[in-house]
Amino acid sequence: MSDWDYSTDFLVVGSGGGGMTGAITAHDRSAAVLILEKTDRYGGSTTLSGGVIWVPNNHLMKAAGIEDSEAEAWEYLHAVTAGEVCERRLRSYIRYAPEMVQTLETQGDVRYGAATTYMDYYPELPGAKRGGRSLDPEPFSARRLRGLADLQRRSKQGDVLRFSVTAREGRALVNFNWKSWLFLIKRLVLFYLDIPSRLQGRPDNRMTLGRSLGGQLRYAVMRRNIPLWLNTRLLELVVSDGAVTGAVVEKEGTKMRLQARKGVLLAAGGFDHNQQMREQYHPDSWRPGWSAGNPANTGDAILAGQAVGAAVEFMHCAWWTPTYKMPDGRADALIAGKSMPGSIFVNQAGQRFTNEAAPYEDVTKGQFEAHSGSAASVPCYMVFDATYRRKYPIGPIGPAKAMPDEMIPADLKRMNFLRRAATLRELAEQLGIDADGLEATVARVNGFAASGRDLDFGRGDSLHDRYYSDPAVSPNPNLAALAQGPFYAIEILAGDLGTKGGLKADAWGRVLDQQDQTITGLYAAGNCSGSVMGNSYPGAGSTIGPAMTFAWLAARHATGDALQ
Repeated sequence: MSDWDYSTDFLVVGSGGGGMTGAITAHDRSAAVLILEKTDRYGGSTTLSGGVIWVPNNHLMKAAGIEDSEAEAWEYLHAVTAGEVCERRLRSYIRYAPEMVQTLETQGDVRYGAATTYMDYYPELPGAKRGGRSLDPEPFSARRLRGLADLQRRSKQGDVLRFSVTAREGRALVNFNWKSWLFLIKRLVLFYLDIPSRLQGRPDNRMTLGRSLGGQLRYAVMRRNIPLWLNTRLLELVVSDGAVTGAVVEKEGTKMRLQARKGVLLAAGGFDHNQQMREQYHPDSWRPGWSAGNPANTGDAILAGQAVGAAVEFMHCAWWTPTYKMPDGRADALIAGKSMPGSIFVNQAGQRFTNEAAPYEDVTKGQFEAHSGSAASVPCYMVFDATYRRKYPIGPIGPAKAMPDEMIPADLKRMNFLRRAATLRELAEQLGIDADGLEATVARVNGFAASGRDLDFGRGDSLHDRYYSDPAVSPNPNLAALAQGPFYAIEILAGDLGTKGGLKADAWGRVLDQQDQTITGLYAAGNCSGSVMGNSYPGAGSTIGPAMTFAWLAARHATGDALQ
């Protein structure tokens, strides 16, 4: 009599982009598949994200007339990752990520569009491209999922606009000009014309960003009748004769032993909200509640892998980004607003410490590096003037021309989210930072704005900086004087989009032990594996692209269809 409560061929732990891609791939190679999700919502980090994937040399950029090659991608990634990532694993990603995307599209599972103007984060490096490697999910109708749409994990960031926008549409909204107004009116009209959804209090039927990617993949899983168990937590892996052959889980309070005849894929996210692991691996100045990562990411898969001898790597790394606190206690990421002209980041001494328009990972790394004594920069403050406030959105607050100060939501006012003062000195006193330092810093920045050159940190020098900028501002679209009162500030935390350290894996997603030998039957993808991007962030989508690719490769290997 078997001691298994349930048997399958390929067991997938995690229901995000990586997990569902792996499940689809194994199923299409005639394997029985089961997906496990420990929470009551599927989608993981993917549905909370922008859903963008970074894939060099992809067919969509070529269709848009942008040339790329494996050689150029290698030149760029090798430079960005600084030789810290296994060459075979890196080359595997470069070679197979384009095939993964095209396969999903050909099968009708996922549709993407090339973000042709969203350049790599370090466009001045050799091999970089000025657009096309980052792919934006096409909108998807929630109605196709029927009742399953209500079970998707959803970010509350969409509540700010009420309706959904793609990454490409979001870029156009940053400057908030007349075209933005036309777009907003159109989307609002379509949103409210969907009377059945409005009467039922549902979110926008038009899924975009991570909701779209998660929705498209969930629909593909549904079409294949692949079972997806919610409320099922991984407890431990089962090892027999040196190979992983299954897992012990807790399903809605009941312990079960699940057999996995062809392998187990761990795709369950990082350790974003595991305080013990954060204290062990991350900077002393990091604090709980600063991560914008999935609250359910507590490192379960990493710990389970370590318990059967798996090695780990890049545990000191995360997908760092500035964040800010919301009234309900969660942290949201600040991606675009930090680059717009008329704003700066300052520390306790009232001084700048980094290029605010740099890639968000570099900005937060700069916070950690500059943090010391009276010049503490963790947390810091984003300071801006009335001109900035009038023209641009900032976090959950729309520009003053659409949302004046008196219309700011009451819960944001109660938490004093937006500090305001008539003068810079009064603002500094409110913030508890050095007033002389702040006034001197602003005077220096105002001089840079007039000349168009940031002589301290080079803000606006890179093409990347100018992606989120205001072309109507010259001579530098990332720099404008902070000259018109009242002056404002919000607190900026040294946060992240999730951790990126985890189980060490090879070019096929096979987990390695302390001697770099494969653990038979065990695979890992996504943020529970050591990132193929190492301690770097090459471009938008560098998280989900590898998660989907290595899950795709793992499923192929486990089902005997490994690529050469």
